Order: sequence, then C-alpha cells, then structure tokens
Amino acid sequence: MTTTFTEETRERAREIIARYPADRSRSALLPLLHLVQSEEGYVSPTGVEFCAEVLGLNKAQVGAVATFYTMYKRKPTGDYLVSVCTNTMCNVLGGQEVYDTLAEHLGVGHDETTADGKITLEHAECLAACDYGPVMTVNYDFFDNVDPQGALGVVEELRAGGRPMPTRGARLCTLKEMAVQLAGFADERDGAVADGGPGEPTLRGLRLAEQHGIAVPGFDPNTPIRSKAEADQAAAKAKAEAAKPAPAAEPAKGGDGASTPTGTPGAAEPVKPEAATGSTAPDVKAPDDKSPQVRTAETRQPDARTAVPDAPGTKVPADTTAPAPRDAQEAVAAGAAANAPAGDGKPAGDSAEAQERNLKEASSGANGAGPAVASETGGQK
Repeated sequence: MTTTFTEETRERAREIIARYPADRSRSALLPLLHLVQSEEGYVSPTGVEFCAEVLGLNKAQVGAVATFYTMYKRKPTGDYLVSVCTNTMCNVLGGQEVYDTLAEHLGVGHDETTADGKITLEHAECLAACDYGPVMTVNYDFFDNVDPQGALGVVEELRAGGRPMPTRGARLCTLKEMAVQLAGFADERDGAVADGGPGEPTLRGLRLAEQHGIAVPGFDPNTPIRSKAEADQAAAKAKAEAAKPAPAAEPAKGGDGASTPTGTPGAAEPVKPEAATGSTAPDVKAPDDKSPQVRTAETRQPDARTAVPDAPGTKVPADTTAPAPRDAQEAVAAGAAANAPAGDGKPAGDSAEAQERNLKEASSGANGAGPAVASETGGQK
C-alpha cells in the first residue's frame, strides 16, 4: 500500500531541513527517517523515497542509512517496542531469563510482533544502564531491576490498554509518538514530561556531594529552568554586550605617575608569536579555500604535490620522479610471489597478462609514443 504523507509531515520535514545550512541539508536525514517512522510505524520504501525526494538524494543513499541503525524499523512494528538487555552484565543478573519468559508468553521471537499488533519484542545488546540491571525498555523508556514476573506484568498492562510508569523518565508513549520526539519535536501531551523521576543510583552522586559539601561555585539548585523565550532574550543581551567596543586602555604610568611614551623602555610591547607558542615555524595559511572532499582525499592519498602545513620536525615533500612502470611491475610481482594462491586456486593477484598489457599501454601513453588509453579491463578505447 502506498502511503501519502500528510501536509503536517511535509511541513515538519521542511522545518527539520531548515535547521541545517543549505549546503549541509543531508544532515537532516536521521531526523527525517524518524519523522516518516512516526507516521507509518516503520521506514517503508515509500518513506525512503520521501526522504530522498526532499533532500535531493537517491533511494540507495537513504536506504543505506535506514538499514544501518536499529532504531529504524524496516517492517511494521507494534505500538510498544519492548527491548530486553541480554548483554554481559544484565545477562548475569537474569536478563536472558526475562527475555525467554516474555518470548514464551507472547509467542514471538526477536524482532517479531504479537498478533494484536501491540508488542514487538527484541533483545538488545546493551541499553547503557548496567547499574540498574537487568533492564528492559518500552519505546526507549527504562524499567529497571526487572525480573520475569515484573516484565510479564508490564507487557500485560500494555496489551490491556494501560501505560505503566517507567522507573525513570516521562510517561510512556507509543512508538509513533516517540518517533516524533526523536525527530526533534516536543512531547505535546499535557503534563507528560512532568511524570517520572530519577533512579537511586543516579542520585547517589548527588547525595555524596551533599554529604561532603561538594558543590559547583555559585550553583543554586533552586534556579528555575528558563523558557526558550527567556533563553533567547539572554542570548541576545549577551551578543549585544559582546558587540560593544572595548574601552580604550590607559597608557602605562611611569614611576612619577607620568605616562610612559610609546617606544621607550617600560612601554607595553606586543608579544611575539614565538614567545607565545615556543615555535619558530613560519605561519602557514590554512587550506580553507579547498573543499572538505579535496582535503580528505589529500589526507588519505598524499603525494609530492600535496601541500602540508610546515611545522617543527616536518618538511614539505619535494617533487620527485615517478617510479618507472617496470619498477612497479617488479614490486607487484614480488608481492604476488610472496602470497600463495587461495585454496580455491584463485591467483593472489591480477592476471599477469592483463597487468603486463596495462603497464605497457600506460608506459607508451606516458612517453607520448601512442594514443592508446588503457581501459578498466586492459583493452583500448
């Protein structure tokens, strides 16, 4: 079934893209994938096509990202994604038993959804909460120190239409509602973020700080969190203060209180770069005029023509004569001879005949002896 995304989704997509510089709009792909998942419950082929369309990418580029991250589901997922940590710490504490109990009770395995479409079960390698293990999350909200019976109680309440309160974090929401938040939009449910609270292991550090009188200088725990409007106003004020010209410095005074004329002993002198850094290397202009792709390519494949910053202990490589094709051939042949063929009889390197032909054509072309151009297969164009 082809999905037609709502105008609200398209408007949100435009808002997401506007968060990034015009020449870096591709960075919006991750939140856009969460956005399409919030409407369909998973990233469908139509969702991939939508992201490619609004970002000017091809579907293969979008699909490569969508299949890399496990938070993007590639098939319809239940309202509640139940993830049980089965990694080392949680496993030792009983995480695998929790997962096995849920799998048997729900009649599903890893990454499978119950027949009523409510629960999708998965085992997670790590949920980054070892001090609360074994842990289970529902749509990425934590249920700490779970045991098999407690986990069964949570999923049964979810199937009955309830929303059990997580151990930490805000009130539970559906996977689609969570995807909206992961796309960068606030939870619009009234009072949702006011529920829940921190866990005891998290508060342990705070209690130790209070016990030993450790505090950040000037910290006031009663300081309210500013609203966005207040934060914007404070930022604008700070920017205006920074834009004000600095007051003129008063001239240095001599021992008798008179101003010390410029150029006389005792006058303030600018600090030389070598005095500040301890280096006598000449300044080198940063290659800001080059694109990131060019700089990356030069970093990975430096050669005699690649400019490098001059610094103590380094030298700019001088132009040298390129190695003769025969030298390269001998080096490759020596490498191939040192590597025995694989068990299936496949040669360790390329065909010697094709290599000989390519080197001969490249040599003749480099010397201007002929117009032949080597193709990728060793033939001539």
